[in-house]
Amino acid sequence: MLVKKVAAGFVFGALFCMYISAQQETSVESEYFSTTEDVIITELAGSDQRENKMIALQYLEEAVNDGRVTPDMTVALDQLAGEGITTQSKTNGRVMNNFPEVRKKACDLLAKVPTQESKSTLVKIALNDNEPMVITAAIRSLGVIGINENDEVVNVIAFANRHNMAVTPTGSMALEVLNAYERLAPTVTDRAVMMESISKIYAEPRYPTDIREKALRLLNKFRSENKKK
Repeated sequence: MLVKKVAAGFVFGALFCMYISAQQETSVESEYFSTTEDVIITELAGSDQRENKMIALQYLEEAVNDGRVTPDMTVALDQLAGEGITTQSKTNGRVMNNFPEVRKKACDLLAKVPTQESKSTLVKIALNDNEPMVITAAIRSLGVIGINENDEVVNVIAFANRHNMAVTPTGSMALEVLNAYERLAPTVTDRAVMMESISKIYAEPRYPTDIREKALRLLNKFRSENKKK
């Protein structure tokens, strides 16, 4: 009986050691893969070539969808979201890294990384970018992230909406403004700015009817909610 117990103990010990070794090997492989991927993404994101930046975004999209975003990846996303706006590379006074498609894609991906840092990056883009499709993506992602401390994000979106209407009203941006307001409404302390912004969209005859009708529905909904408070 004693011999059997000793033998069983050896077997258990051997199996336990094999398990620990496998776990350590998997951990090392995972760490190596993550580190290697971080290096590749960082290098591609920092390249001067648009094509390399788009490849970096493909890697980042896979990582985001798999839930394995690292701090280095977040830094790369922030950099790509401001490519040519907050981060500029110039030759003879000309901006060489103005890639709106890169910024738009990065803004869309930041919606899946709901952090204060992502929110801050998107706020900068919404305030400083000059491409409607990029601003639209930033507004959409801000609504998805849902962080709106002291009504900061709602005020930024209202500013972007005013600017959009003052230049060339873009229906797609107006729609995302309304969608963002709808998502952020529970977080808003003072709804006056948001209500005014929605009213402007409803009153703009150049917007499609469905967008103006959505604006009116939101106005009626928020007014009704205010009366109940």
